[in-house]
Amino acid sequence: MSGSGARENIFATRMALTNTKLRLKGAETGHSLLARKRDALTTRFRAILKKVDEAKRKMGRVMQLASFSMAEVTYTTGDISYLVQEQAKLATFRVKAKQENVSGVLLPAFDVDRVPGSDFNLTGLGRGGQQVLRAKEVYAKAIETLVELASLQTAFTILDEVIRATNRRVNAIEHVIIPRLDNTIKYIMSELDEMDREEFFRLKKVQGKKKRDAANAAQLKAIQDELENARAAEEASAAEATESATENSVENPEQSNVEEAEESVVEESAVESAVEPTDAAGEDPFATSGDLLSTKDEDVIF
Repeated sequence: MSGSGARENIFATRMALTNTKLRLKGAETGHSLLARKRDALTTRFRAILKKVDEAKRKMGRVMQLASFSMAEVTYTTGDISYLVQEQAKLATFRVKAKQENVSGVLLPAFDVDRVPGSDFNLTGLGRGGQQVLRAKEVYAKAIETLVELASLQTAFTILDEVIRATNRRVNAIEHVIIPRLDNTIKYIMSELDEMDREEFFRLKKVQGKKKRDAANAAQLKAIQDELENARAAEEASAAEATESATENSVENPEQSNVEEAEESVVEESAVESAVEPTDAAGEDPFATSGDLLSTKDEDVIF
């Protein structure tokens, strides 16, 4: 079944389909942009990781040299910490922070600004001055390396968090949002196709009913036309008969009178036959009674 996976609860309409397609296109565009951002950040992350490894190795060597230099100063001049604390008036190193934009991610970068000064000029004047100056330069280089390592490490940490968040977004869009929108589009299209089929079936039924009604109406009209034609034919034949009879009566009046007389005689005979009944032999029943009376009279006379 289409759209059987996870989808959004939405009404299946044309507008919803258009909006879902726009959202899918935006999700695909966002996925592409985030994937390119992830690739750029990953490339920068690998470059920073390489620099961090080099900076750490360099920091180890510099701090080793600084420790040996401090040991030489301590062996040559003794403890000079109180002299350094007394002569330190202003900061010789100043750190400036700036930001670098990498694919929309602001990475902090630290630069060292060394201010030239006359601190520790008199330290080790009696003995060990050369060792003190060497230790000073080595520790200055160590501070520069430390600031560079701090900048790289901070950028490394920020990039690591941003890359993880970007990967989560890319995976969410690729495996959750885009499949859900695809399933929603498939569901809406299947529902719209089903509604189109229902509408087509309904229109087909309506059209069939209209055709049947039209056929019945045409058949009824044909029957009515036949009845009207038959009625008109009967009226025309009756009118023709009447006209012919009128014409015959006008042309042969004597024959018409004879026919009328014959018709009247026939009618009178029919009436008489109905009024004067006869017996089965066709004799008059009153004739017998008269004979009987005459016979009786004769008997009486004799």
